[in-house]
Amino acid sequence: MELSAYLPQLLSIATLATIMAISPGADFVMITRNSLVYGRRAGVYSALGVGLAIWIHLAYSIAGVALLIAQSVVLFTVIKYIGAAYLIYLGYQSLRAKHHIALDLAHEAAPSKALSACSALRQGFITNALNPKTTLFFLSIFTQLVSADTPVAIQLVYGLIISLAHLLWFVLVAMFFSHFAFVHALQRYQRLIEKTLGVILMGLGVRVATLSQ
Repeated sequence: MELSAYLPQLLSIATLATIMAISPGADFVMITRNSLVYGRRAGVYSALGVGLAIWIHLAYSIAGVALLIAQSVVLFTVIKYIGAAYLIYLGYQSLRAKHHIALDLAHEAAPSKALSACSALRQGFITNALNPKTTLFFLSIFTQLVSADTPVAIQLVYGLIISLAHLLWFVLVAMFFSHFAFVHALQRYQRLIEKTLGVILMGLGVRVATLSQ
């Protein structure tokens, strides 16, 4: 197997994955909220959850389920509504939150109500795994750029590229929004920001619910 033969596809997928990762969406809003409100650790674990969820999309794409989803309006609709409901739930949680950010001497956000690493990872994982935007991204790749003759090993490399692109970008997002200077500057507006992000998450949920296949 000559990896060089697949270099054009690798470059195309790397470019598309980078654009996909940095384009604003549910993952970005969720990680921004967790980083700003709960601190850097929560943001990084949320980013890790997103990176791990990419492998779920890769797994069903390699298994051929991606083609089934592409052809089944009912299956895509079920995934879409579950994802929309979860985003609305996260947004509702933000609207109900009453805690506030404190700052510690280590120059990191130290929220009065912590989000465990497991919870942060779970939120990142579920948000991406149920994101129809990511589903459509994989559908387009595995129905247009990947053929039946593409070795599984190469497809795994594609998945690794997509996963790393998302992980690296969202770790950077988490680092930025949990930086002492940024948090300190916005501390007095924290409750307003969190509620605004909650409204955005709920709005994204409604938008996802109306997404066409």
